Amino acid sequence: MDSANQLERTDPADTRPGGNAGPGSRAEPPPGRGGMTGPADGIGDTRRALGGFLRARRGRVAPEQVGLAGGRRRRVRGLRREELAQLAGISVDYYVRLEQGRAHQPSHEVLDALARALGLDAAERKHLATLAGAGSGPVPRARVSAPLQRLLDGMTYFPAFVTNHRLDVVAWNLLGAELMGGLADPDRRDRNNARFHFLDPASRVVHPEWQERAAETVGQLRVSAGRFPDDAELTKLIGELFARSDEFRRIWDTGEVVMCGAGRKRIRHPVAGLLTLDAQTLHVPVTPGETGLVVHAFSAPEGSREATALAGLAGDAAR
Repeated sequence: MDSANQLERTDPADTRPGGNAGPGSRAEPPPGRGGMTGPADGIGDTRRALGGFLRARRGRVAPEQVGLAGGRRRRVRGLRREELAQLAGISVDYYVRLEQGRAHQPSHEVLDALARALGLDAAERKHLATLAGAGSGPVPRARVSAPLQRLLDGMTYFPAFVTNHRLDVVAWNLLGAELMGGLADPDRRDRNNARFHFLDPASRVVHPEWQERAAETVGQLRVSAGRFPDDAELTKLIGELFARSDEFRRIWDTGEVVMCGAGRKRIRHPVAGLLTLDAQTLHVPVTPGETGLVVHAFSAPEGSREATALAGLAGDAAR
């Protein structure tokens, strides 16, 4: 097993195959493609995905951010390989092997050092560890239990829907279906949130903060791809979006990683207008055969215009 103890230093000017690429060397491809040269490149192969993620993230770190000299003559956007290796305290050769998918199961010490050098947040650190792990878990099957649907239906004045790890909408309540553009009618709306977001122009009307929601969507799919590299349906979905959406490709190339959380979101409804709502994500506990479901619920402070609007929409949806 490779570890942080393997720190033999080699000549930074060495450009032999598999060796070290010196500053400005043509042997180093520019980061930023996220390791993706085709729809499924790196998906299903966590070692290739790990290399792509590292390339994308070092491409986002300006040398000046970490105390290194920049300059206009640099041929590489972000950090060079040898610069990141130096910051992380590992040999350039070992780091090159990590990016090329030739190093197996890097130690926790190496991953922590890389995460610190790249300035990764908690979600990105977890994704890095997932990609570096050995093997993957079984692909979860999304089954909505009767108690979960009962809970959704009981949330009369709180719009809610449920997604799986592919961002398929697998359950909802009446108000959630109405708020999110007609979930109950498959002819009106694609029930996969990623396809809806990138392939349906209506998503830009429903979500005025479209770019922010787009980054969340891609980031969540990237996390799922790292957790379930053997999911053929997920690979197919990402490949479809990669082929059909320039925006999806652009965001995927940044290495964006997002975990579901809480926050305020703006949603536009044709009747209620622009609503600013509090959003919460609730993870359904793992049970045999049921895992990976996330409940997305929205609310508004009592007495607010948004609360009054949701109550009106709830009455209309119940008729």
